[in-house]
Amino acid sequence: MPFGRCAANGCWSDLSGLIASADYPVAFTTEATMRSVIALTLLLCWSNLLPAQSQPYFNVDEKGVWVDGYDPVAYLLEGKAVEGSSQWSFVHRGASFHFANQAHLDLFKKDPEKYLPQYGGWCAFAIGDHNEKVDVDPQTFKIRNGKLYLFYNKYFNNTLEDWNADEARLNKQADANWAVF
Repeated sequence: MPFGRCAANGCWSDLSGLIASADYPVAFTTEATMRSVIALTLLLCWSNLLPAQSQPYFNVDEKGVWVDGYDPVAYLLEGKAVEGSSQWSFVHRGASFHFANQAHLDLFKKDPEKYLPQYGGWCAFAIGDHNEKVDVDPQTFKIRNGKLYLFYNKYFNNTLEDWNADEARLNKQADANWAVF
């Protein structure tokens, strides 16, 4: 086996010289190698052109924690943003939700859809206005018709104010945009 001896001796020169035979059914050629490299390069470039569908459904950090670990139940029950604890956490549809206490965790487990934010916890204004997933400030939110909406609020740009100025149109557009995410 010339290939085995060559590999064992650390000699990788002239792999293109191998000839197809019963022992080596595929001939290694420079042309075949180049075609493979080109195909792989095109595949990688094409995958970067795909839409951002690979982003997670929920607004999570690199550890999979939803919106900085805030308690989704507290928004609706207490009307305020409350940080949760990893002590009371639950993974739902790939996102780790943290809760302020066991009671909130139990409520979420019984009916997660009731407490889930609109648009996965991404900025409602950004989804409606320009169809983009944008991070939020967990302290900037709105409860409307029993639903939680979160908003971006950084660098003197509070998108909740923009949302309120044109809520009906933006809400309708956000619903339509979110349906394709």
